[in-house]
Amino acid sequence: MKFTINLKLSLGLMVLFSYAFASAQEVIEEGVVEKEIVKDTSAQKRIKVDGVVAVVGDYIVLDSDLDKQFAQLEASGVSKSDMPTRCQLFGKLLEDKLYAHHAVQDSIVVNDLEIRSQVDQQFDYILEQMDGSLPRMLKFYNKDTEESLREEMFEINKSQQLAGRMKEKIVADIEVTPEEVRQYFNDIPKDERPFFGTELKVAQIVVIPKISEAEKQKVIDKLKEFKEDVVERGASFTSKVVLYSDDVASRRTGGLYTLNRKRPQMVKEFRDVAFSLQEGEVSDPFETDFGFHIIYLEKIRGQEYDVRHILMRPEVTPAAIKEAKEKIDLIRKRIVDGEISFAQAAREFSDEEETRNDGGQLINPRTQDYSFELTKMDPELYTQIESLKDNEVSLVLQDEDRINPIKFKLLTVTDRVDGHEADFAKDYLKIKNLTEQDKQFKAIEKWVNEKVMDTYININGEYRNCEFESNWLKKE
Repeated sequence: MKFTINLKLSLGLMVLFSYAFASAQEVIEEGVVEKEIVKDTSAQKRIKVDGVVAVVGDYIVLDSDLDKQFAQLEASGVSKSDMPTRCQLFGKLLEDKLYAHHAVQDSIVVNDLEIRSQVDQQFDYILEQMDGSLPRMLKFYNKDTEESLREEMFEINKSQQLAGRMKEKIVADIEVTPEEVRQYFNDIPKDERPFFGTELKVAQIVVIPKISEAEKQKVIDKLKEFKEDVVERGASFTSKVVLYSDDVASRRTGGLYTLNRKRPQMVKEFRDVAFSLQEGEVSDPFETDFGFHIIYLEKIRGQEYDVRHILMRPEVTPAAIKEAKEKIDLIRKRIVDGEISFAQAAREFSDEEETRNDGGQLINPRTQDYSFELTKMDPELYTQIESLKDNEVSLVLQDEDRINPIKFKLLTVTDRVDGHEADFAKDYLKIKNLTEQDKQFKAIEKWVNEKVMDTYININGEYRNCEFESNWLKKE
């Protein structure tokens, strides 16, 4: 039963972690006592507990946090039969707070700027799902203002990042030997051995329309004009950002980023230019994979540099799009006619550096190998290859990414392994991963049990009657 139990627990944690706004992460602050007062003997301070159902170190859990989690799970389509109990959800929140508290104690640092950017993306996505209605969005999350919702989302994301970094630190040095893998597999009863679903290996060829030198020069000239307006005529750099920058994520904050010399952020070309400037200086236009930029260095604070930037992307002309489409049509014809293999064509013609040298083979971001389990494949990729037979070449597909507004691609399925019961020799790497997960799970469980005893924890009201897997009530 060990395998089944651990797998269910791991899946449960993965599901719960996937909901970005499931609970508010609030740091204890001193305030007005409204009902009952609890003395935190570890910190020697008094805290308000109206609505507070638990305190874990420097963090609190509110009764409303659980309501928000249930609302989010329901809104995300989780069925009633799969819904966790209130006590299970409460236990998960306690764990999150424990990780976050000790991450702070261990001086684990997360980047506030990255979190703000993440919040911007999440906010825009949710707003889009709600047909652009901010009042509807505020009502759903029970907030009066956009600012208060963004701040709550920031605290949630920051606490989750801290918790994630803490868990990574706990399991960072865990490895398994071949003998441990064999022992783990042999300990699984035959009728409980995992069933691995159908897996595919997928390759692609990507052709990206070329940006003409004339279009690049147009953008460079425009950025030079912006710089001249700011430097020579005192125009507002921030206003230029709001009006013209193609960096949507930072446009709302006037293009502001905070860079740290000790922590790599942004692409190398961007960092090199930013760190070469003096306060108040505006850079010349420079190029990265994202387009062309100019940077204004606003403030230097020790190792931190507050910069604002304008990003402009050259236009992709209809002629360039037509040329790229004709190129990939010809590539497809040559492959279908048998003149060249898909892998050879990828190595020779594909514009995607990450896959070109491997004959176009896609790497599964979850497992870092070439195999994609059909039931866990990205839905968009699945719809593009679901009707393909092995080694059949797809029609030309149009796509885009955060760098390229338009690109064309061909896909093919290079290998298929039908679903089967786990076999030690055939599935060694998968079984090794399961062994590592089991060992990590036990390490985390041991860490939680030890830290529970070393951390100030107070659980109030009806939640003291919950049956927890961890000893949150510190019973002997």
